[in-house]
Amino acid sequence: MIIWLNGPFGGGKTTLAAGLRRALPGAMTADPEAVGDLLRSTLAGHAPRPRDYQDLPLWRHLTGAFVAGLVRHTGGPVIVPMTVLNPAYAEEIFTPLRQPDGGFHHLVLHTDPAVLQERIAASWEFPGDADRSEAVRAYRRRRASGYQQAATDWMHADGHVIDTSALTPEQTLDAALAHLRLPAPARPRSPEAPQA
Repeated sequence: MIIWLNGPFGGGKTTLAAGLRRALPGAMTADPEAVGDLLRSTLAGHAPRPRDYQDLPLWRHLTGAFVAGLVRHTGGPVIVPMTVLNPAYAEEIFTPLRQPDGGFHHLVLHTDPAVLQERIAASWEFPGDADRSEAVRAYRRRRASGYQQAATDWMHADGHVIDTSALTPEQTLDAALAHLRLPAPARPRSPEAPQA
């Protein structure tokens, strides 16, 4: 099983990926950003080198091969938290990953634009490092309109949308597991309030 988590930057993909990994025995997270970082460092000083590694056909090819290889090697499930806004790029990556048995799931974590901006403003990607955290917030703010356009143009039609605007991370996990037809994980019960 491959679970591709798409949606806005700062929309909760990494949090959901961690929850799915805990809930699904044997699951692993494949981060295509690591493929991008590898290409960025390897191609340093080499032309042409696009600003966004997703524009590299090599990144798209390696990402698909990386995910497919992990499924073959481990049997899955493989969780992929990665925003892909360009529909042609998504098609290029997703087509070889779509399995005849329906084992490829494209989940789109949607967040209302106002709620997304609140979450971005409250995020601290690098606790204790205000400059790096603000750089991440600025990047997420710049990319928010690109997500809205992709959501309207193709993403919501292609994937299963989970609107996280009013959901907690646990509720988002439950919604994802329900769509995947998998049981929600047992959670510790909260202590009973003392009786008078």
